[in-house]
Amino acid sequence: MPGFIGREQHTVDEKGRLQIPARFRRRFLLQEDEVGAGAPGRSPVLYVFKADDGSLELYEPSVWNEKEQQLLKLSDFNPEERLLTTMIYARLDQTELDRSGRIALSREMLDHAGIVKEAVIIGANSKMTVWEPLRLERLLSDNAGRFAPLASRYI
Repeated sequence: MPGFIGREQHTVDEKGRLQIPARFRRRFLLQEDEVGAGAPGRSPVLYVFKADDGSLELYEPSVWNEKEQQLLKLSDFNPEERLLTTMIYARLDQTELDRSGRIALSREMLDHAGIVKEAVIIGANSKMTVWEPLRLERLLSDNAGRFAPLASRYI
């Protein structure tokens, strides 16, 4: 279900917990109710993926399940497909949304993204991306001139 749109900055606390924006939590919880994924008394789960660009990607179970279905089609007997599967799962973690709307990110995930105290969460339709603020600003400013050519090529 699409719908994560927007950008917010939040502080990561000393335990590595990051507040998920309320508007994203509402979408997430609404979808859980619609598909019946949320068992009573169980916290909603998000999948956390270390992206090559230095960000973290957060996926709802329904979106990650679609990706997982593609991974299940790969063969353990094909060396490239096995390597891809290994590389993906080595970069993946699960976290639960607590009652306060926070997720706990592991030290490994925070280090990958360079996040110390602040994080920017961007709604990217079917996922959320989490960035260290200066890293994101550097990426955007270094590539500002590429927006129009990329947009005209792909949109």
